[in-house]
Amino acid sequence: MQPSFEALQLSPALITVVHDLGYTQPTPIQIEAIPALLAGRDVIGQSQTGSGKTAAFALPILQRIDVDRRELQALVLCPTRELTAQVGREMRKLGRGHHGLQVIELVGGQPSRPQRDALERGAQIAIGTPGRLLDHLERGVMKPDSIKMLVLDEADRMLDMGFGDDVGEIIRFLPHGRQTALFSATFPSAIEAMSKEVLPEALRITIETPDEDLANIRQLKLCFGDDDKLLALCWALQSQPHGSALVFCNQKATVREITEELSRGGISVDRFDGDLEQFDRDQVLARFRNHSVRVLIATDVAGRGLDVEGLDLVINYDLPEQAEVYLHRIGRTGRAGANGVAISMVQHESDWDIEAIEKFTGHEIEILDHSASKCLSLDDLLKQLAEGPKMETILISGGRKDKVRKGDILGALTGDAGGLSGKDIGKIEIQDKISYVAVSQHVISDAVSCLNAGRIKGKRFRATHVGR
Repeated sequence: MQPSFEALQLSPALITVVHDLGYTQPTPIQIEAIPALLAGRDVIGQSQTGSGKTAAFALPILQRIDVDRRELQALVLCPTRELTAQVGREMRKLGRGHHGLQVIELVGGQPSRPQRDALERGAQIAIGTPGRLLDHLERGVMKPDSIKMLVLDEADRMLDMGFGDDVGEIIRFLPHGRQTALFSATFPSAIEAMSKEVLPEALRITIETPDEDLANIRQLKLCFGDDDKLLALCWALQSQPHGSALVFCNQKATVREITEELSRGGISVDRFDGDLEQFDRDQVLARFRNHSVRVLIATDVAGRGLDVEGLDLVINYDLPEQAEVYLHRIGRTGRAGANGVAISMVQHESDWDIEAIEKFTGHEIEILDHSASKCLSLDDLLKQLAEGPKMETILISGGRKDKVRKGDILGALTGDAGGLSGKDIGKIEIQDKISYVAVSQHVISDAVSCLNAGRIKGKRFRATHVGR
């Protein structure tokens, strides 16, 4: 019988929050890692993306910090700004019963002054990217003496992105008696070397990826041969019913090209790649998460750290160069017991790269018959796909720092205040300085007018319709 959260030595307060959030049973990495971390052990954890690694270290951090002390006690390193934001959301969600908890995110691509101010005001947990964290440490803004726990999240990705030296410098700033945890989806030689240097006596936890982890994902390969590849992509999107779809490309130029073509055809589409400014990246992801964008074309910057509820379809327009990345990509769908579809586009059935993926996963990928597409033109398919999203997104110029909560926004839109129906309000996402709310397409104008005319927590905030 699988252990319960109660058996993992978590506090009653955290167990209450876990159950309130709908988590019924811990995942294998949580079962192994949480008791070890609570006992003060250093841990090296290897398990696939989507296996629950964030809660595996977030819950022990939350149990071990002292919220009455406004000093830095835990530091989490993440490879990207998107993963930093995701870990921050999860930490705040799990820590919502910790009154006085302060979690700050320290990332590049954003002004450093507000981050310095937040550090000076005091926080128990800091989450950030290596470059910006090192900058704060070198300038003496971040005081590391009270840090008692360090987590390296997605360590393999950090090394792939060239952050190895920065991570080493950060570690040299930290107290020697701290607890350290390293989590990674893969374990290449560089990670092996780092773990031997930084965590020589750590408990090593390896969670194999059983076939059942992929059981909810129907894996298909679309052999387009000499046909037009974009037409084949459109047929794949048209033939697989989906509320939202994520399409991976290897090059930023390909992302832009496909996005422009689909957008011209009237499809609800946007792009996500490293050329976007941070504000635009946040906005695109918010719109995709709340289903205001139905199709997202992305590079592997979205391969990790992107958590979208109800993602039905993942398409590999280009196959990744590494078989491990294939698992990260398709792992975006088929989550939390839901079913998903992953389609890989290959020129021929026996392309060496798809064979390498099949060998790596131990799974022969089914061929998707697309003979029905032969009689369709690109224009025909674009017309069939030109369905707008059911939701639209509003950007509100107030967020967590302004004490804005989800209930405040919902209240401003519904009931006597706004007059809108609750069924027309979708996902609400609160960030530090701004918030996003999804509303039904047919009420977007009324919702924007309502927010601009009214008040949230007694204050006026500007509301704008984004994505237009």
